[in-house]
Amino acid sequence: MSEIPTVLFVCVHNAGRSQMAAGYLSSRAGDAVNVRSAGSEPKDRINPLAIAVMAEEGIDIAGGTPKILSVDAVRSADVVITMGCGDACPIFPGKRYEDWELEDPAGQDIGVVRRIRNDIRDRIDALLTDLLPAGEWQGGTMSEHTSDAAMTDEEKRRDQLLAAPNAVEADAAPRIDVTEHDGITRIDIRDDAVVRPGNPEETSAEKG
Repeated sequence: MSEIPTVLFVCVHNAGRSQMAAGYLSSRAGDAVNVRSAGSEPKDRINPLAIAVMAEEGIDIAGGTPKILSVDAVRSADVVITMGCGDACPIFPGKRYEDWELEDPAGQDIGVVRRIRNDIRDRIDALLTDLLPAGEWQGGTMSEHTSDAAMTDEEKRRDQLLAAPNAVEADAAPRIDVTEHDGITRIDIRDDAVVRPGNPEETSAEKG
């Protein structure tokens, strides 16, 4: 395996599961891991609910674009994690392959997408424990406070955000409001959100 491992996440549409997984791994591992994602039949945009539930965790995946799976992408990866794309992913010797059985978030309500997100988060933490030495990724700091199983989603989100270098309490403030009425889910960016998904320049200006 390379000194800095490359992990490739592959699902069918590269619009939900693989994007959330890539978002978590990038957030937790930083420069210690090269993160890629692709799909065998990519959509033209990321699932809005995937963007919303990751924003709840303080992770912005809104700027991503679904990409087609290529042979070169698989060849250059050290670890390839598939999520329901069947035999579409080519096999090369010397690679580490894993298949994560995850429900497809497409067409699901936000509660189901949150459950899928949480499953992905736990799998990413397990992957990082295996890939990197202890203390080299942000998720490792959670054990200093309380066990992952005992924490609520909001507590996990806050713990992760405040573990970042130079983090302040405002960084952990809520960013979105999610409401449901007559079967319709509405997602709004809060007026007082310090970090606004998809607009890093404005965020930096506000904080500066």
